Amino acid sequence: MPPPRHGYQKPTNPVKALARVFSYMKGSTWRLLIVVCCLLVSSSAGIIGTYMLKPLINDHIVPAIGQNNPDLSAFLQALVFLGCVYLAGAVATYCTNRLMVTVSNSTLNAIRRDLFNHMQDLPISYFDTHTHGELMSRYTNDVDVVREMISGGLTNVITSSVSVVGTFTMMLILSPWLTLLVIAMLFVIFFVIKTIGGRSARAFKRQQAAVGAVNGYIEEMIEGQKVVKVFCHEPAVKEDFNKLNEEMRQAATMANTNANILMPIMGNLSYFNYAITAAVGAIMTINGMLDIGSIASFLQYTRSFFQPITQISQQFNNIFAALAGAERIFALIDSPPEEDDGYVTLVYAEKDADGNLIESDKRTGIWAWKHPHHDGTLTYTEVRGDVRFENMTFGYVPNKTVLHDLSLYAKPGQKIAFVGSTGAGKTTITNLLTRFYELNSGKIRYDGINIEKIKKDDLRRSMAMVLQDTHLFTGTVMENIRYGNLEASDEQVIAAAKLANAHNFIMHLPQGYDTVLTSDGANLSQGQRQLLAIARAAVADPPVLILDEATSSIDTRTESLISRGMDQLMAGRTVFVIAHRLSTVRNANAIMVLENGRIIERGDHDDLIAKGGKYYQLYTGMLELD
Repeated sequence: MPPPRHGYQKPTNPVKALARVFSYMKGSTWRLLIVVCCLLVSSSAGIIGTYMLKPLINDHIVPAIGQNNPDLSAFLQALVFLGCVYLAGAVATYCTNRLMVTVSNSTLNAIRRDLFNHMQDLPISYFDTHTHGELMSRYTNDVDVVREMISGGLTNVITSSVSVVGTFTMMLILSPWLTLLVIAMLFVIFFVIKTIGGRSARAFKRQQAAVGAVNGYIEEMIEGQKVVKVFCHEPAVKEDFNKLNEEMRQAATMANTNANILMPIMGNLSYFNYAITAAVGAIMTINGMLDIGSIASFLQYTRSFFQPITQISQQFNNIFAALAGAERIFALIDSPPEEDDGYVTLVYAEKDADGNLIESDKRTGIWAWKHPHHDGTLTYTEVRGDVRFENMTFGYVPNKTVLHDLSLYAKPGQKIAFVGSTGAGKTTITNLLTRFYELNSGKIRYDGINIEKIKKDDLRRSMAMVLQDTHLFTGTVMENIRYGNLEASDEQVIAAAKLANAHNFIMHLPQGYDTVLTSDGANLSQGQRQLLAIARAAVADPPVLILDEATSSIDTRTESLISRGMDQLMAGRTVFVIAHRLSTVRNANAIMVLENGRIIERGDHDDLIAKGGKYYQLYTGMLELD
């Protein structure tokens, strides 16, 4: 018996989890019916084949003893029949395995689809409270154990159960007295399984914890290799790893020792039971209480009786582990999706002869808010980028307010900058504008419309963001820039790259715009990756632009090269800038200095310098941003 790979994890509601898994198999109902029939055939073939020993011996072999020329035709016919029985069992087993491969892959395809699709609908707050590794384990570890349960675990349990019941029934028919002897040994085997199996389960839990600790430490050290070398911590790192590695060795040794001794013990007990049964059966045969064919069949049943019991015990552990994994998968699928009560949508628009906005089915360069009213009428408001925050209060968690009654506005085309130390609430303001989080109180109006009335997808489509942590997807440079507007032509993508001053370095890449980026653009410098992110925002051509530390990873020379492109990008747009580098916000129409979620100073660069307050101290270097 192989050791349990996943420990003895127990689901909270195994019946519900199993029913949920079966609900994904509705499209494979006819396959499952065939599988059940094949399982009955394959299990019955083994039981019937063993019982056939009795007539073969009693009716054909024993009568032929002592004859010079026995007639073996009937014996050969019986052998052919026995061969057909086993052939039918082999074919049924093949069909079962083949069909279950199809069923398991179809089922897991549907589960992964629902898992991934629902993950796209989850709010940002969900990802704040669940690590990437935790989410990835749903697609890897949990899906793998469910696959094992569907493709092998359930069928093995059914096959083994049928074999146990059928074998026990045939043993009772052949000899009730010998069956009592087997039952007595069965209690001994159950005691051994419970004792050693429980000890093995606890050991495997410790091993799993040790493996997790070692893997986590290795991953952490790989990511922080530069820091380790800079501070010459190699000896300390080696020592810590050796301790964790030794703990894993001890846990793995104990776990595998307990798991590996179970099979030999079971085997020896089985041999012991076989020997006792053979001896008692021989005595009964000598005394005329049992015929030779019956004892031969019974002994064969004895050999095959304990194996399926062991398999059922093992498979139940694996099935429980799989159902625990399924519960974790379904917990993610059942997580509340991001709520969206908005009904105002973003549409392409054009002006008729009278200058009125009308909806268009093509990109016109003019966007409008399509606002349905309760009386059935529709109004169209041109998207201009007028954004107003009114008495805004917010906290990510209860009783911990991040923004306190904050009010500000940005007129169309204005550049508003937020400066302040880490935790002052700068990024929170943009998170609320994009509705990644919902206000506790107050309002945000976009072109006079409360953003709670605007559908979230349409609200976000009217904005483009360039974040400090640039993320590039696997694909070509052209595809990564086009991510900002999937309808953009190659010419528009190239124009956006030129606008962000990214065109020059792109043309020096091996395949230019067709260069494939992998591993989040690891073959590019941080500055180049940032330029691509700016180009991606440029091709979106939105009325509102959010730059969250967008130039923080670009050196001074590169910054000066893209400054004109950035000015062109920001021209005519409402821009919100979060910056540590204060030189990037000098030309802002208004600068908001935040501290502890409150605006303590506001004005343009010259006004704030003249005041000689916090901004003046930051700008002149008397204070530093955290």
